[in-house]
This record gives sequence, structure tokens and C-alpha cells, in this order.
Amino acid sequence: MSENVVHLHKNTDPPADNVTTLTVVPDAPPARPVPLWVRSGRAVKTVATHETTRATVRAAARHGLYTFNGGRIVARRAWDGRTGSRYERMIRAAEAAGNLEAAEEWEERLQRFRAARHHRRMDLLHSPVDAAKGVAVGAGMSIGALVALGVVMAISTGHVGDVITPLSATVDFIALLIRIVQVVWGPALSIGPFLALLALWSVGRKQQAAPAWALPANVRSSEGEPITPSIVVKALRDLGISPLKTAIKEMGDAGASMLGPIRIAGCGVEVDVTLPSGVATDEVQKRRRKLAENLTRHEHEVFITIPQAARTVRLWIADSGALDEPIGPSPLVTDETMTANYKTGKAPWGQDLRGDAAELSVYQRHLLVTGLSNQGKTAALRALALWLALDRTVQFWIADLKGIGDWAMFDGIAQILIEGPSDDHVIQATEMVEDAVEEMNRRIEERRQDPTVVFEPLIVVVDEAQLAFMCPVVGEDKRPYGGAKATSRYFMAVRKLHNQGRAVDVLMWQGTQDPTDQNLPKLVREGAHTRASLVLGTESQARMALGDKAVDGGAAPQLLRQGLDKGTLVVASDGIAIPAGQASITVRTHFIDDEPAAEIAERAKMLRDGATTLRLVDQGEERDALADVAHVIGDAARLRTNEVLKRLHALAPKVYGDQWTNDRLKSLLEEHGEEPKKSHGVMVVHRDHVLRALANRDADGSASAAE
Repeated sequence: MSENVVHLHKNTDPPADNVTTLTVVPDAPPARPVPLWVRSGRAVKTVATHETTRATVRAAARHGLYTFNGGRIVARRAWDGRTGSRYERMIRAAEAAGNLEAAEEWEERLQRFRAARHHRRMDLLHSPVDAAKGVAVGAGMSIGALVALGVVMAISTGHVGDVITPLSATVDFIALLIRIVQVVWGPALSIGPFLALLALWSVGRKQQAAPAWALPANVRSSEGEPITPSIVVKALRDLGISPLKTAIKEMGDAGASMLGPIRIAGCGVEVDVTLPSGVATDEVQKRRRKLAENLTRHEHEVFITIPQAARTVRLWIADSGALDEPIGPSPLVTDETMTANYKTGKAPWGQDLRGDAAELSVYQRHLLVTGLSNQGKTAALRALALWLALDRTVQFWIADLKGIGDWAMFDGIAQILIEGPSDDHVIQATEMVEDAVEEMNRRIEERRQDPTVVFEPLIVVVDEAQLAFMCPVVGEDKRPYGGAKATSRYFMAVRKLHNQGRAVDVLMWQGTQDPTDQNLPKLVREGAHTRASLVLGTESQARMALGDKAVDGGAAPQLLRQGLDKGTLVVASDGIAIPAGQASITVRTHFIDDEPAAEIAERAKMLRDGATTLRLVDQGEERDALADVAHVIGDAARLRTNEVLKRLHALAPKVYGDQWTNDRLKSLLEEHGEEPKKSHGVMVVHRDHVLRALANRDADGSASAAE
């Protein structure tokens, strides 16, 4: 039998290993009490720095200073009215500005004022006696008139007492006035000072006679602040030019005498400043940024030019943010009826800073447009060419050495169109310019024989011309294509066009970027009649682009904003209206995108008879000379042999090089039963003859095949 014992009661003692130990954590010590003076200081600081407190303090200071400074202004005006201080200030201002004629005129006015004041003071010596006599006579006459009126009333009414009725009524009226004054006098004495202070406060408020920190936020924020004479004078005073600051201080409030009238000029204002003696105009020009900031404008919103007047600077100050607004589409895009005239017309290029249309004449003017990359150079150059393409008489030879299709719309307008950045394309462009030199020489020779002959304008365009100047290729004749020496083919060809091309309307247009002496030689850039520059990096580049005269006169393309002022050009040319005395003008050009440019080009093609555009081709392939002759003639009935050779050379320079002459062309046609003939004394190739030669050759080939 098992001896296992079963316990029937529950063991209430927990096992030893399950005992939970409780740890009593003492409370954190109480925080150290903050002293009363610290809490008070924090409260005072919070109250003192609170925006409501600041606004209250500013308001109190503002209105108090309005009243105080208003009193100063009224006192100054009263003093000016009673003394000759105003005239003396004007004399000092004129002397400080070196204007002796104006100083003499103000001195004469001062003498007249003093003489009139002396006359008034001398009159005061006799005025008391005269005043007493006047009062006595006036009183006697008044009493007599009243008595006479009473006599008339007594006669009318039959009562003798009516004789003194008017006199007694007058006495009663005077007594009433005295009682009214007695009643009003007390309150007037109490209210009068408050009214006077209110009047002074009104004067101070109108003049904003308080420090800038105390003015309201909308006034204290000077962005877009209207330009006034006082603001311009203060900006000039704070330029840091000691002689200018001293002269303005001597002028006092008459510092505005330096300023001409402030005129509205487009999206800004314009003012001429005549500087005092001892201050040079270039000292102000060098501080353009500081002047702009003093005028609460950005640097690009202030332009400083030197007009014809001596010791004068012309400030053009834009409305805040106005130059960041677009100027609108080109008239070429909006007016589909527009045409062009090379000789008498002007291209609608854009707007000047005054908001007026900026139109450029291209008649017999070589053109150079330069600037940093991707700032709108090609667009500005192409806009001129698109306008000129609307003149059907103008011929174009174009080399686009960027080669991304910027000039593709001229296919069918230009007689030659080269597109590409390779050395082969540069060689093509160089030979194109050399052909233009040959054309120029031919025209000159023809002009000698017949001075009355008129030639169709030929515009030779090379975009990205820096690639041509920097081309390292050397030709078979050991002459380099690029460079800036007398052996450089491109350089010398451009120089020859610059020297004589305009006389026979063969013009050179170049677009180049980031100019240096290596990629834009001095003789080439100075040969352009119209020089225009987009934003540049340095002043030395600006001098390369526009010339010393324009830069010394205030032209500053290096101060334009890269990326933000795309299409803004500084132009030096006699082909555009420039304000008198200035050497340049800033133009914001219209941007014509590729699609509207193509539409304008289509309109130009409709005005023309059609042109066969010769493009760069693979020069290593076998050429069909007779077919190429037919191709270059295109739709023309006949062409001069020189023109045919020139087009063949542009089509394939390595194939139709110098070895192709008039004799070789004649032999080619005679080989197939045709030959060039004279027309008006000039050898020409007829289109029908070439087509007939092709037909004869094909017929001979078919016959040989049949045999």
C-alpha cells in the first residue's frame, strides 16, 4: 500500500525565489527658486522686444518727430521768407557747381530783395503817424455817415430820436462782438496750441520728417521708391566722393540745383547731373553699384552714360523689377505684311531702355555681335537676317559653325548654307569668305568700267566665327586657315571685305563668343561698323567688343547679368538712334523662336523667285560635273560662268577647286555639244543648254548600250 500523502490545504507561503523587492525612489529635490529680479528682467525683456511694443515705440517716436521737425520746417520757411538766406544758399550752390553766371543772377536777386526790405523798413518810421491819421479820419467819416443816415431816417419817420438810431445800432453790434470774443477767447486759448501742433504734425508727416526706423513698414521698405530730386542728391552725397559730398553740403537744400528735370523714360526715369568742379564723371561711373543701392535699386537697374555736356553724367533709373519683364513679340512675328528694304529700311530689333522701338539700319555696314555663350547671340543676329530676307534683292551666304540647325530655315533663301563645327566646315566657311572677296573684286572692276552699275547686296554671315580664327588646319599651300597673321586665310579674307566690301554692297556679319585677342583679332573687330555685345565677363572684353570710346562713354556689357539679361545688347553704331552725346545704347532684343522664324522664312521665300541652296557635302565621293552644273543653276534661266564656278566650288571645294576655270567649264559643255555664250558682253551658261547636254549624254549612253 502506497504511503503517498496528499495535502488538502493550500500553502500560502510564496516560494523564496518569487519574492518582489520594492525600491523606494526619493522625490527629486525642488527646483531652485528663480530670483524675483531675474523673472522681472525676463518679463521686461519680453515686453520690450515684443512687436507690439516696438510698433508702439516707433509710432510714438514717429508722431513726436513729425511735430518737432514740422516746427523746424515751418521755422525754416518763415526765416527764408523774412531774410535773404535762400538767395545766399543758391549763390553758394552755383559757386560750388562752378556756374558763375547763375551765381551772379542770384546775387542780383538778393540785392533787389534787400532793397525792397529796406524800403519797407523805412516806411515803418512814418507808418504810426499815418496809421493814427487814417484811424481818426476813418472814425470821423464813419460817424458822420451814420449820423447822416440817422437824419435821413428821422426825416422819413418824423421822429427826431431816429437821428442816433444807426449810431446806437453800431455801438450795440460792437458790444455783441466784444461779448462773443469774451466767450470764445478762453476755449480758443486752450485749443489753439493743439491746433498749432496739429498743423506742425501735418507738415512733418507730409515731408516724412522722421528717421527711417520710425517710419511705417510700407514707407520704410524703399523697394520701388519713386525717384525724387532729394533721393538722387542724397544718393550722390553718399557715394564716398569727398569733393562731391563737400560741395553738396555747401549747397544746403539747394543740392538739387545739380539736377536737370527728372523725365519719364520708358520703364524708368532719366536725369542729367552736372557735377561740381573737382569731381570727374568716371568717379561716378566707377561707383555704379553703390549709387544703385543708394537709390534702392539693383545694379543692373541703373545705367550711367556721359552726354555731350561737359562735367555731366546721365542717370537712367529703372522702375524696380521692370527690366525683368518681357518686351513682347517682334513685329516680324505679329505683322505678316511686313517687308524690308536694304537701303532705306531699318530692322525692328527690339526696344531701348526708354521703351522706344530700337531699329537698326544695315545699309553698307559690317556687323559684329559678341558675348558669352548661350546669351542670345545667334537669335539677335538671326533676327536681323530674317528681316533682311524680306528684301528679295538681298543674297545670303551663311556658315553656321555651331551646326545645330539655328539657320536651317534659310535653306531656300541663302545661296550657300554651311552647317557644322568640324574643321572641314571651317575650311568651307573660309573658302566661302574668299569667294566673297573674289566677288567683291569682280564688282569693283565692273564699277570701274561702269560707275552707274548697281549690285544686289550680298550678306556673308559666319556664326561662331571664333572657330574659324582658332582653326589649326594648314592648307596645301602651307597657309593656315585660322590665326591672326597675314598668312591666315580667314583673317585676311575678312580684312579684305572690311576694307572694300561696303563700297559694292558685300558685307560681313560675324557672331562670336567670349572674345579674346586670339579668337577675335583687333583689326577684325575694329573693321565692323556696327558692334553689339551681350553680357561679358570683364571690362577688357567689353573694350574688345565695343571699343574704348563706347566703354569710356558708359557702355558696360560686363555689368549685365548672365542668364537673366539674355538678348540684352549694348550697341555702338551709327545705324541706330543713340541719344545725343552718348557713344552706345542698350537694346533689349525681340526673341524669335525657331518655329516663328521658320514662318518668317517661308514668307521671305514667297517674295523671292527661289534660290538653290548649296550645302556642305561629302567631298570624297565621285562627282557628276554636268549634273552638278545643272544643280547649281537651279531654276535660273542663265548664270554667269563665274557664278557657276563659284557655286560649284561651294558645293564641293575639293573637287571643284582652283583647277576649275572658265576653260574647263567650256570644255565640259562642248564635250556634250553645248558651250557657254555671251550675253551683254558677259559669258553665261544657259540652263536649257545644260539640260540639253545632259539629254545628249544620256542618249549617247543609251545608244552605246543598245549596240
